[in-house]
Amino acid sequence: MDRETRVFAESHFRSLRGRLPSRVCPTPDRVDFIENPDSFSYADFFKGYLLPNLPCVFSSAFTEGWGSRKHWVTPSGKPDFDYLLQNYGTPLQRAYSPCLCTSPLTGSTNTGTPWMWTTTVSSTWGPLAPGQEEALRDCHGGLPYDVTAPAFLESRPHPGLNHCSPPLEVMQEAGEMVFVPSGWHHQVHNMEDTISINHNWVNGCNLANMWHFLQQELCAVQREVGEWKDTMPDWHHHCQVIMRSCSGINFKEFYHFLKVIAERRLLLAKEIGPGEVEYGEGSGLGPQQTIFDISRIAEVLASVVVNPDFQKVDTSMLSPQPEDLLQQLEEVMASMEPL
Repeated sequence: MDRETRVFAESHFRSLRGRLPSRVCPTPDRVDFIENPDSFSYADFFKGYLLPNLPCVFSSAFTEGWGSRKHWVTPSGKPDFDYLLQNYGTPLQRAYSPCLCTSPLTGSTNTGTPWMWTTTVSSTWGPLAPGQEEALRDCHGGLPYDVTAPAFLESRPHPGLNHCSPPLEVMQEAGEMVFVPSGWHHQVHNMEDTISINHNWVNGCNLANMWHFLQQELCAVQREVGEWKDTMPDWHHHCQVIMRSCSGINFKEFYHFLKVIAERRLLLAKEIGPGEVEYGEGSGLGPQQTIFDISRIAEVLASVVVNPDFQKVDTSMLSPQPEDLLQQLEEVMASMEPL
């Protein structure tokens, strides 16, 4: 990340004024296809897709040098199961789906941002912009398993179906990567036997989305067990336990998540010397990206420490204390503001 991109990003988040990026992104009428790696930079991706939370597809030219494209498939382009078995052994968990299978309609895990890449054949995608999935809910609030199933399309329990915009459809060819933004529900239909690599990650652009998601999850738990609030000892603690069992993380663990990333960024910030801010960018995490991440963590952590439910969490054993970590981040931000 260069300084121009960081300043652009910080201006973008100031303009949101606390609104979630995933809820204010425009709904495109198509998904952009990025053809040439030589004419497309990280800054282009950051400003054009990651920051505004828009999907795109990267051509197979971006993965041309990947060993998996050479070794994982046969000359005819089919999965080379003999090679995989010989080099990777027997899987610890069998989770196979048949050819022509369809994955369930799903959103990004904890509103993280996923990459989807296939080594072999094409897949059909139907990303739904954030908020459009609400029109697919049935009278009980549930989302359908398969939005293309005739039983769903002909059913009556989905009152908002007629008001839902048509989903975007993408044909993903061998070697291509699909970037699915935070909060975009999507569904996959494998046309043939496919080897697919998927990676979800949280970054500075969608960190606030994750925090918002966790607050929603806790509210859902509190509604379900609200009738025992006055009679259950340590009701708030039990809500955190239930939330963790459903979402895989609770508020205390979210703070630990922020702390681990914050401390790494603070260490990097201390190592930034004269002249490195503009010219220290490489293939790794550069100074400008470090500064940007610190600012995003600080904004989210500031919201965490004043959250009434977080204030009920026992933080006595946390080190550093959330308020102290926030102060460290703010001090570093102030010292780097002129950079």
